Amino acid sequence: QVPLVESGGGLVQAGGSLRVSCVTSGLAFDTYTMGWFRQAPGKEREFVAAILWTGDRTKYADSVKGRFTVSRENAKNTVYLQMNTLKPEDTAIYYCAADRLLSSARYTVPQNYKYWGQGTQVTVSS
Repeated sequence: QVPLVESGGGLVQAGGSLRVSCVTSGLAFDTYTMGWFRQAPGKEREFVAAILWTGDRTKYADSVKGRFTVSRENAKNTVYLQMNTLKPEDTAIYYCAADRLLSSARYTVPQNYKYWGQGTQVTVSS
């Protein structure tokens, strides 16, 4: 059973907003660093954003800084990615990932995450 399930993707026009969510199960959520990654067709999976397990540190890719916000709600075992001012180049499958007590020195690298969701498609039309 996949412990991470993403939702909230869809089709949106350029300049619009979407919020994707990732609900976890079976994990001690408040001890897991959560990351968001994306993969566009023909491209490698890339880092988008991460939030430390302590909740007090976040990191963003330069391409989304100022437009995307990652947050977590421990009471709901959920991490969110609020995406504003979307661009066609944001089109990709978005994946959430989790790893226990992963440090901020390592949380931008996908290979450092143990658990992955199945992804949710985000499509931004021009």
